[in-house]
This record gives sequence, C-alpha cells and structure tokens, in this order.
Amino acid sequence: MSMSDSDFSSHGTEYKNFRQISRDRLLYEMLRSTKTEDSKSTWKVLIMDRVTTKVMSSSCKMSDITDQGISLVEDLYRRRQPLPSMDSIYFIQPSKEKVPLYKKAYVFFSSPIPKDLINRIKNDTSVLPRIGALREMNLEYFPVDSQALITDQERALEELLGPNAANTRKFDNCLNTMATRISTIFASLKELPFVRYRAAKNLDGSAATAFNDTVPTKLAAEVWSLLDKYRSTIPNFPQTGTCELLILDRSIDQIAPVIHEWTYDAMCHDLLDLDGNKYVHEIPSKTGGEPEKKEVLLEDQDPVWLELRHAHIADASERLHDKMTNFVSKNKAAQLHQKRDSGEISTRDLQKMVQALPQYSEQMERLSLHIEIAGKINRIIREMELRELGQLEQDLVFGDAGAKEVINFLRTKQDATTENKLRLLMIYAAVYPEKFEGDKGLKLMQLAKLSPEDMKVVNNMRMLEGSSAAPKKMSGGGFSLKFDAHKTKNAARKDRTTEEETWQLSRFYPMIEELIEKLNKGELPKNEYLCMNEPSAPIARATDGASARMSQSSAPQPAKSRRTATWARSRVSDDGSSSDSALRNGAMDFKKMGQRIFVFIIGGATRSELRVCHKLTTKLRREIILGSSSFDDPPQFLTKLNMASEKEIPLDGPGI
Repeated sequence: MSMSDSDFSSHGTEYKNFRQISRDRLLYEMLRSTKTEDSKSTWKVLIMDRVTTKVMSSSCKMSDITDQGISLVEDLYRRRQPLPSMDSIYFIQPSKEKVPLYKKAYVFFSSPIPKDLINRIKNDTSVLPRIGALREMNLEYFPVDSQALITDQERALEELLGPNAANTRKFDNCLNTMATRISTIFASLKELPFVRYRAAKNLDGSAATAFNDTVPTKLAAEVWSLLDKYRSTIPNFPQTGTCELLILDRSIDQIAPVIHEWTYDAMCHDLLDLDGNKYVHEIPSKTGGEPEKKEVLLEDQDPVWLELRHAHIADASERLHDKMTNFVSKNKAAQLHQKRDSGEISTRDLQKMVQALPQYSEQMERLSLHIEIAGKINRIIREMELRELGQLEQDLVFGDAGAKEVINFLRTKQDATTENKLRLLMIYAAVYPEKFEGDKGLKLMQLAKLSPEDMKVVNNMRMLEGSSAAPKKMSGGGFSLKFDAHKTKNAARKDRTTEEETWQLSRFYPMIEELIEKLNKGELPKNEYLCMNEPSAPIARATDGASARMSQSSAPQPAKSRRTATWARSRVSDDGSSSDSALRNGAMDFKKMGQRIFVFIIGGATRSELRVCHKLTTKLRREIILGSSSFDDPPQFLTKLNMASEKEIPLDGPGI
C-alpha cells in the first residue's frame, strides 16, 4: 500500500525542511510503495529521463536508492536490454514512451498527466496489463541546498527578460515550465501559498520594457492557476493559505549578481575554478611519486563547510586556524604522534594511536582541506588587490563614492582584470545610470580599456532596468533603487548605521533581505506587491487542520534583533564539527516555527541571497526557501548577459 503525501508533509508531528520532504517522497512514497504483494521481484530497475534524473540526484544519493531495492538505473531514451523477468519503476515526465521491456511497470509522473496521455495508456492493451501503478508525483524541482531550489532553466534571463523575449514560443514554453515546476513544490509539501508578486509599474511607452515588466505578473497567474487545480485534485490539499510565495525577477537587484560577496562560500565559487560544488586539490602520493589529484564536494555533509560557508572569509580563516590549533592540542592521536616523534611512545600508546588514527586522519584531512582553500582565496585577494575594489564597490552602493572615485580607480588600476573592471562599471551603472547616457559610456569604456564586446554586458544589464525602475521624474534617473533622498550622492541601499559591523566589507546586503523582513511584518507595499489570493482578514493560525505551525503571514510582528556581520559566527567544536548550524540549532523547536516563506527570482539567484535566507530563517523563526531559474556566480551572470541575444548559452545544469 503506497503512502500518502500527508505522511511526509511538514504538517505532521515531526517538522522536516523542504529538502527532507522531497527526499522522503522519492524514497518512500514512490520507490518503497512498489514493494507490494503483487510485486514478487526483490530488485527492480529504475528508469528516468534527463529531468527526473536531476530531480532524483538533487535529493537522494545512489546508496539511498539501492536501499529501496533498486539494482539498476537506466536512461529512458537510451537503448536498453529487455529484462522481462524484472519489475521496473518509471519516474518520468509525462511522455508517450512505451514501457514494454519489463515484467511489470510502476509509473510515476513528475508533473500532471495530460488527459490525452491517460486515455492513450488506457486504450493500449499491450501496456495496460503490465502497469502496477500510475500516479502523479508532482515533484519536478531541483533542491540545491537545504533552503534553495532551482527550476533548471539556464536561459530564463534571455527567454523571459531579454530584448527579444516578447510573444515568442520560447517565452511561452519557458514560463509554462517554470510555473509547472514551481507549483509541484507546493504539491509536494501540501502547502497552499499566498501568491504575491512584484507588480508591473513602468508602462510608460516602451513596449519591450512594458512586456518585461509584466513577467512576474504572468508567472504568478500561471502558478496560481495550477495551484487552484491542485485544491480539487490532490487529496487533503489545503483550501486556504498556509505559507507565502513572493515572485520577483532579476531586475529587483542588479547589484547582487556582480558585487564581490565576501563570504567563504561566495569566494570559493567566485575566485576558484570549481565545477559546481566540486573542488579538485592535490594530495601526497602514497607511493612517494607525483602528488595525486582528489575531488571533494563542498556540501552539507561536510560539517566544516556547513559551519563556515556563510562566514566572512576573514572570520572563516581565523576560525580554521583556531580549529586546527585546538584539534592538534586536544586530540589524543595528535599527542601520540608528537610522543612518537620524540621517541617516548610505548606499546600501549602505539595501540591507542592506531585505534584513533581513522577518525584522526578524517578530521585532519577535512581541516587541512579548508585551510588550503581559505589560504588560496586569501592569496588571490592579495594578488588581485580585491580589498580596495571591494571597498569601492560597497561605497558606491551606499552612496559614499561616485564618479571621482571610479575614474581614479580605473586610471590607477590599469592591471585590474577585465572582469573586475566590468563588474565595477555595472555597479556604477546601476547607481548612476545617467553617467552612461550619450557618449559618456563610451568614454568610460575607453578609460577602462574595455572592448565594445565587453561593454555589451553593461548595455544588456540595462535592458532589465524597466522592471524595477522608479518613475523617471524621480531623482537618480530611470533606474533608481535610492532610499535616502537627503544624500547628495545616489545610493542603492540604505546604510544600517545602527547595526554592528565586525568585518570590513560586510555592509552589503541584497534587496531581498528588506523585502523578506517587510513580508514577515505584513508591510510590503500593496500597490507594488500584489497578491493573487489575498486573505480577507489577518490569519492567526494556519487553517489547515493538520498544521501545528503559527501563521505569521498577515499580522505584523516585532523584529528587534539587530543585523550584524557576526551572524555567521556559531559555537564550534574543536574537532572541526559545527554544533550550531541554523537549521540544526532550530530543529528542536521547529514546531514553533512560523509559516514558510518562498522567494522565487526569475533570471537567476545569488549566494548572497541564499545567505540572507539562512540568516533570516534563524532571525524570524520561519523557514525561508529561495527559488530561482538558476543559481549564478558572477562569471556565469556576466556570460548570460553577454550572450542574452545570442543563440546559445553554454552553461552547466543544476549546481550550487
């Protein structure tokens, strides 16, 4: 008997984050449910297509799958050897592919099944007798973090917000796929969100701008249409709002994708040559020969990474040094190593050392890895003189620098990389758009010694301006995110002067931080952020009877905790493990968590925005999940902007 969705909903007695629920549904509701009396086969074959393979690998490891009786994983579209004695499990997108190669087929679709496909299966007498199950899993999103997911649409920036996006088939296909995948998030979690979205504003004459400006509205309408159907087709699906969904696009913050973010995680992906989250380093050869290359994954299973990834790089470096010092001074195996070196080791000591070596080696290797990575990052920072550049970037954002400082930097730092000069000019253009009018942009390009091809990135960034532009009559030009009208210089962020700053270059925060805090307090401007299903009255508690979480979606709440650059600090253990990650720290008290908040950004999300979601989950006591069409590090974002009007964007798939 298969399990129902509600067995894995967060509304039960045990709170699980969205990634855990996704994993449980795949392993238990889908794979384990096929272990019925009708299925005599102990081992089964799992067949998936390209999309569902990524869905599965985003949530589960191969060992998880084999534990559920899967002996072989096959590609739906590759030629396969018939195995008529084995049962099979198909996890696929709705497809007309036949399934005749196995004794019995359990078919699970990742998204809703069209009626014509259901009729086709019912009328196919060669297939129907072999089908052991036919179900909609409604799970077609890709978790890339415990609090982040993507819809895996690398070209969404071009296809939805690009200069040639209006009224094209690519636009329709991209938007429909995005809406379908977003809706399956809530089908999986058994949540009905209040669907909020950034309203179109700049409908003042430019057809292309007006079209771009309506993309969040169009996506919100499509998502709500699908969710409304779920209310009548999925058993026990909530009928009233249980969480928040805020739909934005990349224009809401054009600075976050290009500014240097100084956390350990962001620096790794910005400055190092990583393949997704895969880092390759050299280790001494066991045979004494040339060093060997070893691949490691920077992921949640690494407790040092989990603890330090959102810390400022200077903080992370200090803590790694302290960890290694404490580890060597307190670890028994390390002390015995020192005894051995001085010739004072006994047979009993030797036995203790051998027993402690496996754990000692693992922890020492883990700490050594991160010390090596942090050291490499700090060396690159020094060699590229990034501290001075980073200071100028943040001064621009907060209105403390302008044309004089930018021109001085470009004149005196001729050896700065093309990418870094380009990123600086993009920030400058976002804060001071008037400085790029007429031939002013050309003069800046010549001063920076950038080619017209390089400057195309700046021009393409400005194609996003209409979506977040303030009315032109406002000071600061057509693209203004200015908050402080009393400043003599433009500013793209308000400086939170009352808040403590411990680490240099930690002032910057992405725009979604303020938006989430306002949403939490019920203070989002209703004329700027509309809702598809606005509640008629403030809600004190989630109305779904199974929910035990307090609703905080409508009623304003006090938020007195101060924003501080030391939020990433946590109590640390001497063995390199974290004893206080955000979710782990809150796990014991998750029943008191408020309703979830989902923020979806069309056109790519950044690591600074993910950092903010982790931070605010702890601060606001609400699980905040960041979604986007993709996660982009600065080099990827520049590539996408540069090729926004090209035919192909050569980028990798899901990865963070």
